[in-house]
Amino acid sequence: MNILKVEDIKKTYTSRMGTNKVDALKGVFFSVEEGEYVAIMGESGSGKTTLLNILAAIDKASSGSVILAGNNVSTIKESEMATFRRDNLGYVFQDFNLLDSLSLEDNIFLPLVLKGEKHSKMVEKLAPIAKKLGIEEILKKFPYEVSGGQKQRVAIARALITDPKLLLADEPTGALDSKSTDDLLKVFEQVNKDGQTIVMVTHSTKAASHAGRVLFIKDGVVFHEIYKGEKSNEEMYKSISDTLTMLSRGGEVE
Repeated sequence: MNILKVEDIKKTYTSRMGTNKVDALKGVFFSVEEGEYVAIMGESGSGKTTLLNILAAIDKASSGSVILAGNNVSTIKESEMATFRRDNLGYVFQDFNLLDSLSLEDNIFLPLVLKGEKHSKMVEKLAPIAKKLGIEEILKKFPYEVSGGQKQRVAIARALITDPKLLLADEPTGALDSKSTDDLLKVFEQVNKDGQTIVMVTHSTKAASHAGRVLFIKDGVVFHEIYKGEKSNEEMYKSISDTLTMLSRGGEVE
């Protein structure tokens, strides 16, 4: 069953005077099945971040449609958009986006506070997530007191606590060291195995090799894709590397 369907998404940026136009996306088509783990890759300027922002309903497409859980995102009223995002989307940022003035626990609770849930219910929801992510012992600490890897686990907990239909991740390993990256990718794999649908934008071949499918964006369109199937992470890494090399040389990918 498709949880996400992207149909002919185009995005054109126009200068203030209307003299210059840049086509960031030129017609993107793809769908994501419920429970899939999809990575999106592409060179800087390829349009992948623009695409992620449109999927997150942070930006609007110039044309085309994004259907998330049966809802056409482009038809949702602006006054209802924040509620739609909170109820359907989880978002993990490269730079964590945690508030230093709040404890880690309160950072995680924030979307539920905005939703008006009772504290007892929030605590109940957090317990199994904190255990899964290994952050039970640090919940009372503040962001400036923990490592980058721990901050990202907290950011994932905040994204998961609303039980989103789709988890979006923007370069989630970009600010992490090698060990923290390895740990985080294991977390993503486990979260996906538990049934969470994930779409991740990344420059990292290593991060993408853990996904079940990789979409390659080039010149504003989906140029190629690789399915992991029975490949190991190492075999997937090589397939992605070979594809990126071909794309950088302007060659055709089989």
